[in-house]
Amino acid sequence: MTAPLSLRPPVPVRPHRPTVTELRLSAFGPHRGAVFALGPLTFFAGPSGSGKTTVLEMYDALARLGAGDVLDEVFPDPSARVPETALPDEQGRRGFRIGCTVDGPAGPVRLDLAVQAEPELRIVSERLTCEGKEFLTTVLRDPRQRTVQAAWHTAGAVSVTRAPLPDDRLATALLPLRVAGRTEGERQVLAAAEQVLVALRSVYVCDPQPQRMRAPVPVEEALLRRGCDNLAAVLRRTGKECPIRYGLLVAAAKEGCAGRVEGLTTEDAVGRTVRAVLDRGARGVTPVGRLGDGELRYLALALVLLTGPEVLDMAYVAEVPDAFQALAVLADGFDRGLDARQARALGELAGRMCARGHIRLIGTVSDGAGVRGVDGAAVVDLGV
Repeated sequence: MTAPLSLRPPVPVRPHRPTVTELRLSAFGPHRGAVFALGPLTFFAGPSGSGKTTVLEMYDALARLGAGDVLDEVFPDPSARVPETALPDEQGRRGFRIGCTVDGPAGPVRLDLAVQAEPELRIVSERLTCEGKEFLTTVLRDPRQRTVQAAWHTAGAVSVTRAPLPDDRLATALLPLRVAGRTEGERQVLAAAEQVLVALRSVYVCDPQPQRMRAPVPVEEALLRRGCDNLAAVLRRTGKECPIRYGLLVAAAKEGCAGRVEGLTTEDAVGRTVRAVLDRGARGVTPVGRLGDGELRYLALALVLLTGPEVLDMAYVAEVPDAFQALAVLADGFDRGLDARQARALGELAGRMCARGHIRLIGTVSDGAGVRGVDGAAVVDLGV
């Protein structure tokens, strides 16, 4: 006898790697009511002043708050983030509102913040929600106190737990220290909070500085800094630890560097320092320090795309297995200094690496011409 056909809807498959899939700049800098979807590879394009860099700065700010940084370190000039058209209320208060959505095993989790910038910097409201259910809310009850009243979902003998929390830190980042996980409700809250924190902490901000990449660097500089000035030392480490990825980097160098390139290697320099060189075959070698700014930025970004968190100088979430993390690279000026050929080659490399699921890239480009049409790339046009 044939078994009856089940009419129940299929259970949605959740991504096992927490990822930021949406940014909300409700009132932040030049943006009002802006909502941006993020895919594995997303570029923001637009003229100067369109706010594309502001989007990445907001993402970086959330990442730092998620890592436990205090508010005044993240926003040293908070008034600059308040929309110019925002008028103060009767108490002279002005601020900004930002948020994100993180998808993962717990479902789509929304984090929304309201920050008061004037007259005092503080978080006045925070909401953590999942599919319409409020897991955490905070509200500023007494402006004279440097705390907010927090309430989180418990679903035990008491449905909600309330407690004061500091107004200069992300309450979501404090939940794993305050919630025991004794009830099913508490476990849901912890799962949602940890999903958001893993996604936010898995961020690497990259802005290669060619003028600082030309001199030899100490051999011990094993983690790539955001300015990539210690490129040579990290190249040496990568060549020793992962020949396959290093081979891909050499292939990328052949595409993006002018002239004949047969290899990319490193040489010892004076005083336990190292420099990177291009192997030109019969023509000898060219120190990487002699390359143009565009070639240096190209090599640095290619190295970032072909490595991982343990090679990058970032707040790596060591307690979470790599298979459950997706590195998010923020690259302002992704095509800065690159010619059309280099921008295309680097964009295609980003597309191939992001398609594997372990890395995501959010970048800004001038007009997007070099990356439009790259498989898997979404270009968000601002200022049009």
